[in-house]
Amino acid sequence: MTTSEEVPAEVTDTRGRVAELLAIRAQVVAGPSEKATEAQRAKGKLTARERIDLLLDEGTFREVEPLRRHRATGFGLEEKRPYTDGVITGWGTVHGRTVFVYAHDFRIFGGALGEAHATKIHKIMDMAIAAGAPLISLNDGAGARIQEGVSALAGYGGIFQRNTRASGVIPQISVMLGPCAGGAAYSPALTDFVFMVRETSQMFITGPDVVQAVTGEQITQNGLGGADVHSAVSGVAHFAYDDEQTCLEEVRYLLSLLPQNNRENPPAVESQDPSDRRSEALLDLVPADANRSYDMHKVIEEIVDDGEYLEVHERWATNIICALTRLDGQVVGIVANQPASLAGVLDIEASEKSARFVQMCDAFNIPIITLLDVPGFLPGVAQEHGGIIRHGAKLLYAYCNATVPRISLILRKAYGGAYIVMDSQSIGADLTYAWPTNEIAVMGAEGAANVIFRRQIAGADDPEAMRAAMVKEYKAELMHPYYAAERGLVDDVIDPTETREVLISSLAMLRTKHADLPSRKHGNPPQ
Repeated sequence: MTTSEEVPAEVTDTRGRVAELLAIRAQVVAGPSEKATEAQRAKGKLTARERIDLLLDEGTFREVEPLRRHRATGFGLEEKRPYTDGVITGWGTVHGRTVFVYAHDFRIFGGALGEAHATKIHKIMDMAIAAGAPLISLNDGAGARIQEGVSALAGYGGIFQRNTRASGVIPQISVMLGPCAGGAAYSPALTDFVFMVRETSQMFITGPDVVQAVTGEQITQNGLGGADVHSAVSGVAHFAYDDEQTCLEEVRYLLSLLPQNNRENPPAVESQDPSDRRSEALLDLVPADANRSYDMHKVIEEIVDDGEYLEVHERWATNIICALTRLDGQVVGIVANQPASLAGVLDIEASEKSARFVQMCDAFNIPIITLLDVPGFLPGVAQEHGGIIRHGAKLLYAYCNATVPRISLILRKAYGGAYIVMDSQSIGADLTYAWPTNEIAVMGAEGAANVIFRRQIAGADDPEAMRAAMVKEYKAELMHPYYAAERGLVDDVIDPTETREVLISSLAMLRTKHADLPSRKHGNPPQ
């Protein structure tokens, strides 16, 4: 570790200066000490530079301010002034496209943020916004540098302000590769996507010791804020992986599906999967009986290019699926009810998950395809007291506010308010299709019959027979597959085997769609 005492011997010629520079650069790249590097590896973690090398295309990283050192004094800081000040910043390419990156170096001050450290991050964030290119943070830090006091806290304020300014302008991706505690956790929460690695990364506002002191609860760091907790319980993390290499490879894959900024479209590729490919399997994957379950993932695999997609929040709110994929080489976002989990109902978490995904797609010019098979909103005291009304309204608001091409497809049932909320024609879907197995209604036939024909059923000699007859009559009158199409609420009823072709041709037509929102500072979405 370089100190203020270690001043190179004076040199007078250019060759000597260059040699001096190369020696300093070598020291910067090597890091503080071999011992610190060994300690990092002992935790099962890569160094910051190794992570950058895995993330970026080989040989493309250009570092910014590698020679930056802090100027703080007190508590021994003046004797420890390492180069980089514990954060590596710069730019490079991923799949040939420019990205900006900053990576905490846990070997230096535990990756803690000080004034100089924060200034470097502010600079690279400003550069990313100005250049209109994605920003990736590789987080492995111990929070604010306590020795620098409020100056360190103010540094976080500058990061949060820039996260907010960049929101919806450039993709922001947070990769959690170590601890992230206290106020530091709010920066990842403000970004578009959060990746975590099991066992080595944690996020929490207050650590286990404070939790125990205040509440008496005993819990480990991973139990409180590990990757599995945040990817399956809290919904803070969108993706969780077992190792850093896989995690960073998936970050690269995600970037291949996103535009550089909100003024560009996502990158298209040439697809080898025929656009007119029929799928006979769809006829058997979805049972006609609305009460029978099936896995919506298999439907998605049949429709999209080569069956490949990237699911977002795969383990959280599993009753709805949000995924990025391609159709005929063009990136699309898919929102789909999942009958295999809670029968595909909408609840608080599913509403929040899908609303944020719809907003992200709209911000970055990604068309949205919605696959409906929804029995309604989840009933219950817990849901009502938890605010299902305002949380469900978040999804409604997100769809109504979205100006990207929007296509909805009703596979089977679509009941009540959930049908309206899931991008129905009445809230602005550009095109609405249905399979001949669709059932669109205020509620299921059984419930509707019990309400409408309550007196007839109660007064019948055989109430059950009367109920069955009334259910059949209601279905025949109001729930037959062509009822909505006859009233113009569905644009067409299609053969399931032609779903891929219909969606691709519709997206091609909508590619030049232009829609303006009313002039306003911003909306006031439900919270």
